[in-house]
Amino acid sequence: MAVLSISRRTVARSARVLGLASASAALVLSAGGSAFACDIKDFSAEAKCDGDKGVITVTDVDPGGVPATVTVYLQNNGADLKKVGEQVVKGSSEGVTITFNEDWKPNAEYRIHVKAADLVDEDIKPNLTTPSTACKKEDTPPSESATPTPSESTPAEEESSPAPEPSEETSTTPADTSSNAPSPAGESNLAETGANSNTGLIAGIAIALVAAGGGAVFFGLRKRGSTR
Repeated sequence: MAVLSISRRTVARSARVLGLASASAALVLSAGGSAFACDIKDFSAEAKCDGDKGVITVTDVDPGGVPATVTVYLQNNGADLKKVGEQVVKGSSEGVTITFNEDWKPNAEYRIHVKAADLVDEDIKPNLTTPSTACKKEDTPPSESATPTPSESTPAEEESSPAPEPSEETSTTPADTSSNAPSPAGESNLAETGANSNTGLIAGIAIALVAAGGGAVFFGLRKRGSTR
């Protein structure tokens, strides 16, 4: 009888120990399963630039690798303006990233929705807002101060510019030959000295006086010779 009572006690104790162990194992497995379950917190979105084009990336760090469908919408005043695209991602503990080609504008708002089996069916919060600077920089026109005006030509340009061709009036005007043309014989002295028409009369009188004086001297000499 003593042996039987001891055996029953041992079996009861063993049963209690096994029950506690099973409960503990169930709790551990339950905690582990919830830790690896897919959650919206496993997803993140970002607006980036790929060269001069915009892209939107979504990264899934779900260690369980549950396939999830990601849909991106462009928002306008709290409503969906257009559907950008939809892709399936299977995450990992290292993270898996998918890319949506979207030439986004600065300060634009996008809604990213995630659907993963019966575990996740909601948006990434808050909505994605793009940077305030666009990926492609607009070409700025040159400033007015950098454009030289026609009057601001450099000395090198002035020296290298060809001389202007003579106009038709200058090239076809005949030379003034009035001062170089020979004048008549009787008018050469008058033209050169600038005398008027009385010069000839004065010259004639002078010649007559010289002739009269010569004649007087001649007759005076003859008369003196005859008196000797």
